[in-house]
Amino acid sequence: MSQVSIESDQIEEIAGGEFEREAVPKSKLKGWKNFIGMYAGEHAAGTEFMIGPLFLTAGVSAFDLIIGLLLGNFLAVLSWRFLTAEIAVKNRLTLYFQLEKICGKKLVTGYNLANGILFCFLAGSMITVSATAVGIPFDMPMPKLDDTLPNGMTWVIIVIVIGAVISIIAARGYDTVTKAANWMSPIIVLAFIACGIVALNQLGVDSFSDFWNIWGEGTEPFPGQTKFTFWHVVIWSWFANGAMHIGMSDLSVFRFAKEAKAGWTTAAGMYVGHYMAWIAAALLYAVYLKSPEALAFLNNGQAPPVAPGPMAYNAIGVFGIIAVVLAGWTTANPTIYRAGLAFQAILPKLSTAKVTILAGAIATIAGLFPAFAMKLLGFVALYGFILAPFGAIIVFEHFFHKKAGILKNYAETTNISFNKSVFFAWAISFSVFYFISIQFDVFLSFVTLPSWLLCGVLFLIFSKKYQK
Repeated sequence: MSQVSIESDQIEEIAGGEFEREAVPKSKLKGWKNFIGMYAGEHAAGTEFMIGPLFLTAGVSAFDLIIGLLLGNFLAVLSWRFLTAEIAVKNRLTLYFQLEKICGKKLVTGYNLANGILFCFLAGSMITVSATAVGIPFDMPMPKLDDTLPNGMTWVIIVIVIGAVISIIAARGYDTVTKAANWMSPIIVLAFIACGIVALNQLGVDSFSDFWNIWGEGTEPFPGQTKFTFWHVVIWSWFANGAMHIGMSDLSVFRFAKEAKAGWTTAAGMYVGHYMAWIAAALLYAVYLKSPEALAFLNNGQAPPVAPGPMAYNAIGVFGIIAVVLAGWTTANPTIYRAGLAFQAILPKLSTAKVTILAGAIATIAGLFPAFAMKLLGFVALYGFILAPFGAIIVFEHFFHKKAGILKNYAETTNISFNKSVFFAWAISFSVFYFISIQFDVFLSFVTLPSWLLCGVLFLIFSKKYQK
């Protein structure tokens, strides 16, 4: 065994196998194929079965959806490639360890707790999605769009079993997560394509104009839903994963990349998942909206339920059930893995496997409550708005610390546990734009970028002041 290999093994042993507090060694770097499989699997997955239909409930027009998604997803890919991946391959650190160097241990603990819990809630919504498929053979009542609490013991048992399986897979580490995604993603992508084709046939679509007219000029939103315009679609699709790209969460993923060019692999997730799959899922819901059951809901002034399992089963049978279950897994797996890393930063004495099981348990509890899945558009917007500005701290320090004349990794260098510059920058930007959102009824995704920019600028200003 070479000296390099011995040192790499020692680093891996110290870091618990996942390099949580060490730079990833060269011997462990991975090629682009590992990332294309993971991103295609994660983003052509459970959330897509929910988000596609929810666009219909928001009354989008054909132009707003089809063109808006093209632009918004492209902006997301650029953010991953030129911000997240660029910084990740320079430092090769997890988000949490990188923030600790800048913010200090005490401040980053609060961030890690919030980040981990929000990741768990997102993973929980995907367990909900898988449960709608597993429950079909048991004739389980499906959750409604406005449901909050579990609707029966069958639902509870199914969610717990699914959550346990997903948690065990995630706890086995990064390699297992990527292998699971690489195995499942082709099946899921094929299922989305099949669902879309079958749904088009069921809708009687014979031409592009027929396809366009499914959305047409748009409609009024369903009861309790927000009306989406072109810019809602663009901005929301850009920042649907804002915490991962401009929020820098995927530093934890791309630290394993050989080159920053691996950031382009996110296009597989955006255009296979956040474009094709969202539209295919919307087509499934369009079919359901013509059913007597859905029309009864609408006639009573209620929004018809969005249950991915039954919709996919109606289109492609048992294969649809399998696809929805796997789709939930491929989103929940890496999400629980990320949450585990966040908790591991708070509880460093616990192994990655143990904290990932903890994250999985929280996600499973969240999955019992359908509201996280049924209100996914709003939840994802809130989640990105809260977490993304912390990514601005890393980005602005990385690119502008020399021009601003500030010390890099200030907390680590000066041995402080609470960097006031970070706290005040985030608190002010969050407070200002959350107030604007609430006071003037502005959709949160619209203020995510301004909040991110303000946080970064304030961080440089406050750092210049406090580092004197």
